[in-house]
Amino acid sequence: MLFSYEAFAKNDIESARVWPAREYTRVTIESTKPIKNDQMILKNPNRLVIDLHDIALDENLKNLTTKILSSDPNIKQIRAAQFNEQVSRIVIELRTESRINIFSLKPAGNYKHRLVIDVYPKIDEIMAFVQDKEKKDAIQTKKEITTTVTDKKEKPSAENSQSIQSTPANIKKIVVAVDAGHGGEDSGARGVSGSFEKNITLSIARKLKKQIDSDEQLRAILIRDDDYFVPLQGRVLKARKFKADIFVSIHADAFTSPDAKGSSVFVLSESGATSALARYLANKENESDLIGGVSLEDKDPMLAKTLLDLSQSATINDSLKLGNFVLDQLGEINDLHKYNVEQAGFAVLKSPDIPSILVETAFISNPSEEKVLNNDEHQELLAKNILIGIKKYLASNPNIAKNF
Repeated sequence: MLFSYEAFAKNDIESARVWPAREYTRVTIESTKPIKNDQMILKNPNRLVIDLHDIALDENLKNLTTKILSSDPNIKQIRAAQFNEQVSRIVIELRTESRINIFSLKPAGNYKHRLVIDVYPKIDEIMAFVQDKEKKDAIQTKKEITTTVTDKKEKPSAENSQSIQSTPANIKKIVVAVDAGHGGEDSGARGVSGSFEKNITLSIARKLKKQIDSDEQLRAILIRDDDYFVPLQGRVLKARKFKADIFVSIHADAFTSPDAKGSSVFVLSESGATSALARYLANKENESDLIGGVSLEDKDPMLAKTLLDLSQSATINDSLKLGNFVLDQLGEINDLHKYNVEQAGFAVLKSPDIPSILVETAFISNPSEEKVLNNDEHQELLAKNILIGIKKYLASNPNIAKNF
């Protein structure tokens, strides 16, 4: 049957995108007007059916099927068809039973109206990983303590005087959460040569993780390990789930003038920003949730309460110490935008119990700095000096680095 496109209200699809990742897969449909839709979940096989009202089937929707990778852990395939004169239907075949979150976003940044479909594994992989690690650590600790006690019984009395406190079972690795700014729908700032901040930050974060993990006393976790969006509060929550001791957010932002240059380090402020630039950058970074797309239903009430808790002066003081060590090291290889750590209300730094810093590695809006930011060797050098700053902080802070 042929359908008349004149029967549809004027609502053009601007684009349809897919962001696959281990943690979740996002499908985004962007249009000139809000998309009215209905959904249903079917089983045997598991699939999600979405009816788009007053939307004509176009090439953007048809091409969704070509955007699903064989490696996508959550979605097997997508089909799109004209269901009737008023409805285009999308069928998303799921690899397993999944958690689905569908919501609409108003225009933000360069985006128009968006319908967002997030497909999550039914089991929270982050929590499953944490719980599995805790179980393995507990088993290993029990084995090591048992071995130590047995050894003490068998060894001479001089050796028996040694405490179990000095055994490997009691040496906890320092966990550093490395947060690559932006990701997925939220590309961050864009350089004059077309570089995206999200790609540069991920590349530096991966290098920093590799260098951290090469130290037997440290362990790094990446807040995002691929090109997908993580809400600002979700970044804090993930760091806390992994029991991070330190949180480092990597950025390469832009300013209104291409002349702005140099590295900066920021920490949270309980009051106002310490400069106009700090306030400007904090406002820009805090808009990430609008650009990247967050469902209001996703807010964790306990997390929200934690983030609103302003009794974190001690943590801010520790953050300032950490920030100063890192800023000094960045000054060894880069120009500094300011010679002191700045403060502003960055949402991603609002953890009450984890020293947290945001590192602006350089200005992607500065043509010469954009070029350097894309250089692999310079990225390695940035990672190396951030790590040196972290180590100097740990060496000066016995409360965190008891075994460092």
